[in-house]
Amino acid sequence: MQQLPTVDYKSSTAAKEFVESLRNTGFGVLKNHPIPKELVESIYKNWQEFFYTEEKHDFLFDKDTQDGYFPPEVSEVAKGFTVKDIKEYFHVYPKGRVPAQLEAEIREYYRLANEFAAELLSWVQAEAPEDVRAKFSIDLKDMIKDSDQTLLRVLHYPPMTGDEEPGAIRAAAHGDINLLTVLPASNEPGLQVQRGDGSWLDVPCDFGSLIINIGDMLQEASGGYFPSTIHRVINPTGKASDKSRISLPLFLHPKPEVVLSERYTADSYLQERLRELGVK
Repeated sequence: MQQLPTVDYKSSTAAKEFVESLRNTGFGVLKNHPIPKELVESIYKNWQEFFYTEEKHDFLFDKDTQDGYFPPEVSEVAKGFTVKDIKEYFHVYPKGRVPAQLEAEIREYYRLANEFAAELLSWVQAEAPEDVRAKFSIDLKDMIKDSDQTLLRVLHYPPMTGDEEPGAIRAAAHGDINLLTVLPASNEPGLQVQRGDGSWLDVPCDFGSLIINIGDMLQEASGGYFPSTIHRVINPTGKASDKSRISLPLFLHPKPEVVLSERYTADSYLQERLRELGVK
């Protein structure tokens, strides 16, 4: 199966190549980026341990604030599906709860990833045609500046047991709600992106690379120029089915009052989608 191309962040043509990949596939993959690999590795290890403790239940999610721990039984059902994904996860917001022993590290990652994401949004804006740029109500990087809506999700896909509900996979095909999603390559493969012809493309799982995809809000704000791409996480087979998979997507959300289009503010768009997902 074909893989997405990887762009070298340090290349003089990185912005152009990256935005071209986003435009063509909805995804971009970057290597040699400034987010420390050691920090990501440590987060994966420490949060995997946390998910195997009972302490996680002390942080059960709050329906109003959407922060905290979401157990497998309340896992999302992707739009258009009826079976829950096989996963549990923890939502980290700037003002949200985090286990004390994990806080310093995850807050540092949140800060670094947000800073880097602002640069990527600047690339997207700079490389977009003039008529598309004119649609943005404010600069893309300013949409997320000081936003307390940007969500860092720590995902744990447990090993396969053989008792999974028929048709259930780790993450059913879906699009993201936000502007861009920034994701360090997972500790295990499985992420795939859907092409225009309906076939699936493997997303590289080279540890240390960064995977970025377009969300529905950027599609809305750009009048469809930047396509939000359907993606999924498939179940492992063979020996890999005994392994956990940790994933760390940062979902870039504008401040609630940001105008996305004539139809939506960031907040009205988000609330509509949360209701569709059944978590609101």
